[in-house]
Amino acid sequence: MNRKNYLKTLVFAFGALAVTLVGCKKDKEEDKMLIPKITGTKGVYMLCEGTMGSENSVITYYDIEKKTTVKDYYKQVNGTGLGETAIDLKPYGSKMYCVVSGIQGAKKSFIDVMDIQTGKSIKRISFNGDTEGFLPRFITFYKDKAYVSRYDGVISRIDTASLTVDANLQLRNGNVNAAGLEGLAVANGKLYVTNSVHPLHPSGGNQVSVIDLATFTKSKDITVTINPVRIAASAAGELLVISWGNYSTINPSVQKISSVTDQVTGTYQIDASALAIGRDQAYLVTDWGYGFLKFNLANGTTNNFISDGTAFTGGYGVTVGSFDQNVVFADAMNYAAEGKALVFDKDGKKLYEFATGPLPQHAIFNYKYEYEYKAF
Repeated sequence: MNRKNYLKTLVFAFGALAVTLVGCKKDKEEDKMLIPKITGTKGVYMLCEGTMGSENSVITYYDIEKKTTVKDYYKQVNGTGLGETAIDLKPYGSKMYCVVSGIQGAKKSFIDVMDIQTGKSIKRISFNGDTEGFLPRFITFYKDKAYVSRYDGVISRIDTASLTVDANLQLRNGNVNAAGLEGLAVANGKLYVTNSVHPLHPSGGNQVSVIDLATFTKSKDITVTINPVRIAASAAGELLVISWGNYSTINPSVQKISSVTDQVTGTYQIDASALAIGRDQAYLVTDWGYGFLKFNLANGTTNNFISDGTAFTGGYGVTVGSFDQNVVFADAMNYAAEGKALVFDKDGKKLYEFATGPLPQHAIFNYKYEYEYKAF
């Protein structure tokens, strides 16, 4: 073989080897998935409901490293106000969904979908009819769908890819349209929604409706203490329901429901206004904001959560972070123009606090991530 042909053969051989190596590398990468891993917390978003009729709902943001607060972060980022009576804020994937309930008689109802990392609005999904809003209340998620309770008795389903409403379900109690839908939660492949007391059916409002998410149809109603308003689910599939009673002859209560049997398994005479469950530990704001308790899901016992003597004025909401189970206690400060967020570790010791807009309610942690390949 002459020198020229030898070099051609050598080049060809190295080329074939390179293609083989690249192919192997590509095959190996295709067998792995890039997975985000939480490494810490950058900041905290706090939804503040504002005072009714004032259109002063805001999202406050606290930067943990810089120790700085922007009270109306939503307006700073998006150049417009959040709206009237923002009632719920929940994360799902890389986005967060804000329920802006609006006010009766006006077309001010929508879901604002934002990027969690920046707070930038991606889309506002209208929840308005021809003359007024549907008054959406709370939101939860299951398998790339978002479910929104409405005060007119409808559950709306949002496709989280297209960010459009793809179905509506009208709930019914006998021959009367259900109204006053409030809190909702998912457990064991089912959606549970509270039917509160409403002017259209003041003698009713004592059910938790169960919806089969595979078919998006109602399967049953569970009778609970009158006027159920809040509900949350544990990782094990147990649900806690807060009912406010009838403000006269029927006292408030907290009830436990099994998502396996759809039966009430415990009733506790606790006057609570807000709750959250982190993994299998429940937290309750009680006694019209003057109490903050841990609730043992196993036996129904309670004890004070705050262990370091931190004082607060008027609890309005509670959120548990998914990463380190830190707890955000929203203090409405006697319903003043400025509220406060108190952030505790899971043992009830305060880590930090920051000022918020009026009537703080729900928080979202803005986490730090690193990405790594994992085989699948």
